[in-house]
Amino acid sequence: MSEPLRVLVACEFSGVVRRAFNAVGADAWSCDLLPAEDGSNRHYQCDVRDILDHGWDLLMVAHPPCTRLCNSGVRWLHKPPVGRSLGDLWSELDEGAALFSELWNAPIDRIAIENPVMHRHAKARIRNFVPAAQTIQPWQFGHGETKATCLWLKNLPPLTPTDIVDGREQRVFKMPPGPDRWKERSRTFSGIATAMADQWGRNSPPSAPAYGGA
Repeated sequence: MSEPLRVLVACEFSGVVRRAFNAVGADAWSCDLLPAEDGSNRHYQCDVRDILDHGWDLLMVAHPPCTRLCNSGVRWLHKPPVGRSLGDLWSELDEGAALFSELWNAPIDRIAIENPVMHRHAKARIRNFVPAAQTIQPWQFGHGETKATCLWLKNLPPLTPTDIVDGREQRVFKMPPGPDRWKERSRTFSGIATAMADQWGRNSPPSAPAYGGA
């Protein structure tokens, strides 16, 4: 009998993706600079780059810090908001791109990274960059909301929609400002997490080319 798939869920404090993978029999662990929101002991509170070489079979990155990488915020790189400098914002872009690069080029056979649509300055800074393999929406997985999420995939097939529903509410986008807004915006929808675990979390050989791209 084969050993369970060892899965590292990076940049996740909520445990949503970790629990979904554990539910299908994977040996899944989450990692974030924050403690596990659900109090689980299957969580590393550290910089994920410190544990990338711990023998994982699959790296699932649940929304790495992406404020400076996403297309929706590219305007701030030319005209910064009050109280910020261009130098600070471009430095944050470099840091975000470096993290994405290290995750994408990690010594792990199968990799999936969630991220919003990325602008050209971010793409130019990522080592071995390839286009996202696909873009998914919550309403394809049982949630009547819109939030376009790109998936970069290595040795994994594109995610197949599981439950297309009505409703196209921009709930996440319309959240009011507040200290926890970024936390809510970074959570993976439970229906998407379940689909990832069902389709990628079982101990089977890779069934996709080394790099996705569309």
